[in-house]
Amino acid sequence: MRKLFYILSAVGILTFASCSDQLETNPTDKVSGPIMFKDANGAETAMNGIYRATYVTGWGKPEDWDDENPGFLGVYLAADLMAEDHFMWSQGQGWFYEDYRLNVRPDYIHKVGRSYQFWNLHYTLISNCNYIIAQVPNAGGDPMLLNSILGQAYAMRACCYFQLIQLYQQTYKGNESAPGVPLYTEPTTSASEGKPRGTVEDVYKQINLDIEEAIKLLKDCGIAQKHSSHIDYYVANGIKARVCMVQQRYEEASAAAKEALSKPNLTPVVSAGTLLGFNNAKFADVLWGAEIISDQTAHFGSFFSHMDADAEGMYAETAQKCIASWLYENIPVTDDRKSWWRGNLSEDEIGEGSMVPYCQLKFKFANTTTRTGDYIYMRAEEMVLIQAEAECHLQHYPQARILISQLGSNRDSKYAERLAKFQDASTYNQNTIAPLKTLMDEILFQRRIELWGEVGRIFDLQRLKLGYDRDYEGSMHTELVKDKDTSAGSKEFIMTIPQSEIDGNANISASDQNPF
Repeated sequence: MRKLFYILSAVGILTFASCSDQLETNPTDKVSGPIMFKDANGAETAMNGIYRATYVTGWGKPEDWDDENPGFLGVYLAADLMAEDHFMWSQGQGWFYEDYRLNVRPDYIHKVGRSYQFWNLHYTLISNCNYIIAQVPNAGGDPMLLNSILGQAYAMRACCYFQLIQLYQQTYKGNESAPGVPLYTEPTTSASEGKPRGTVEDVYKQINLDIEEAIKLLKDCGIAQKHSSHIDYYVANGIKARVCMVQQRYEEASAAAKEALSKPNLTPVVSAGTLLGFNNAKFADVLWGAEIISDQTAHFGSFFSHMDADAEGMYAETAQKCIASWLYENIPVTDDRKSWWRGNLSEDEIGEGSMVPYCQLKFKFANTTTRTGDYIYMRAEEMVLIQAEAECHLQHYPQARILISQLGSNRDSKYAERLAKFQDASTYNQNTIAPLKTLMDEILFQRRIELWGEVGRIFDLQRLKLGYDRDYEGSMHTELVKDKDTSAGSKEFIMTIPQSEIDGNANISASDQNPF
């Protein structure tokens, strides 16, 4: 049977060697499972291969649109452009512009579109995680290292299912019995029988089981994070915090975020200037990121090629990514983050590259010659924001104020004055460009600024049950999507199931397709 997610063998091209100073990811020859998993070091090599797969291109078949899908960050960028805080000044060759136009759902019929790319990416990683989870208990070597690898595999599987369920179905609350995504927890081959979609509740139950097992294993093994790309105990707690927020388990979300922030030598909030570029996984606030070395960069297809408009010959040079005018104009002039974007340039100032209104300067190549820059998957500031929001939902307003002040005061020299204006309330505007009134409004606003381009704004709109309207006074959006439904819970906010899965899985039929 043709299984769409089994593109890479369980080891196959995800087999890589590692060294002590950095994560080496040069492909080796294919190695059979028993040889690969004869000891802990071999198992760790296989896990390193999974980490590399989070930032490589090539998830469509044939590889016609490879350059628009740089792994996890490609998912987050697409999910950001689907919402209202991010726009493209020019469409370039159309890569990511169709996400911005909410026009990728019809591409489910072939294997180069978003529906297939995102499905293939996550199920490939899940398939390989399942192989590691099955093999590691039988491997020899250091038992603590084996537990660490096992914990990492469980956490990665949880992360992948979490991203899948957000991409292919509406948010958890109110949709628990809606169709989810197929669940696989054992190794599969091309002959394996496909699973049905199950329910959203089923998927979150598995996510929670996996992340709890990961946290236990990673805590008990006592092994510190060897490399920024590795999921450790603190990253696993960060993943749990994200999941709990979607499920509205706010006490657990706050506790998990707090635990993530307890990582030794982690700086909860670094200066905005320190972060400029967002291209170094060794920043003091980074919990999880991928180091990209010169022989592993995707060049034209890299995340920074899509973001850095000043990198000559790269994609963003003619497809600039910009912050929505409403969001930018509402950032105080005293806020250091204002420098992460250009302002509203006059007609005389508009030029090439980043010289367009509101163009982003937040994400830049670390080295334009080698086309390198690290990918950041999780920062401490996100955990601070999760804690603040969770405490506000719980109506623990003093705690929420302390937490959001921890971030805001490091960004805005007059933040204390700003924060004092907001009334204690857990309610928030249903209109995302309405004046901010409550403490929750402010916390969510800070999240929109701080995490712009990083986590996928559409996911926040889903969990908060918000819609949007790009057509407002002063809007610079080049696509207003007036012909699309952008109200809360719109079908436009989720992907369609790939036709290849419908064709190749006996337990999924055309009637299981998402609304189209």
